[in-house]
Amino acid sequence: MTFLDMLHTAGQRNASMLCVGLDPDPARFPGAWRGDATKIADFCARIVEATADLAIAFKPQIAYFAAHRAEDQLERIVAHIRRVAPHVPIILDAKRGDIGSTAEQYAVEAFERYQADAVTLSPFMGFDSVQPYLKYPGKGAFLLCRTSNPGGDDLQNQRLASVPGQPLLYEHIAQLAQGPWNLNGQLGLVVGATYPEEIARVRALAPTVPLLVPGVGAQGGDARATVQAGWTANGPLIVNSSRAILYASNGDDFADAARRVALDTRDTLQAAIAR
Repeated sequence: MTFLDMLHTAGQRNASMLCVGLDPDPARFPGAWRGDATKIADFCARIVEATADLAIAFKPQIAYFAAHRAEDQLERIVAHIRRVAPHVPIILDAKRGDIGSTAEQYAVEAFERYQADAVTLSPFMGFDSVQPYLKYPGKGAFLLCRTSNPGGDDLQNQRLASVPGQPLLYEHIAQLAQGPWNLNGQLGLVVGATYPEEIARVRALAPTVPLLVPGVGAQGGDARATVQAGWTANGPLIVNSSRAILYASNGDDFADAARRVALDTRDTLQAAIAR
């Protein structure tokens, strides 16, 4: 089953566009776990169990594991997701971007070591930094396109005078993902939820590729506006929320609180389709 097949299955079975981001920060863990990096896998496991029937995908952010020498715990949580929610794909949020043999090793890391179904990438170094990931049949790759951070304008919103039509950089990336770069049919784009009008522009340029949209919840993105800008019947939409779900409570009820926020977010996203 390809990444897009898994995405479709999870979306239908869980009636969801919600991606639950796993950004475990021990400083924000509840109760006796606070500050204890050895509890990263335990914390994430509780979140996964609480939201397994609500998510279209899980997205562990590799930096939150690597910073605490917890890569082994990332492997454990991936295995746990496979047991608890085998129908839900895993997107490794790594934002890798390198060329040649280094890119090949990063692809091995994502798809062989961590057994992810998809990975986030930076396309800044061009197609040969993306190509090694496309050699894995059925695996997905999301290219950073229009991000939510203020500094995104520094490059992404600049015009390319030498490209026909002089598109903005993010527009050019969207066109490449929809067309010549999408060799395995599994490419997607990352577009921040804080720019709904630009989500709509990306969707117009890339009508069928999946869009991964972070920024809903703690980063201020509007869930309804995101869906109305990016959802189509033929273009998958994956709306990520991390901190708003993970840290909905700092008490022993954190998993129950996470489920409540995830359920509300999922239902808000689904309701926006009909508007």
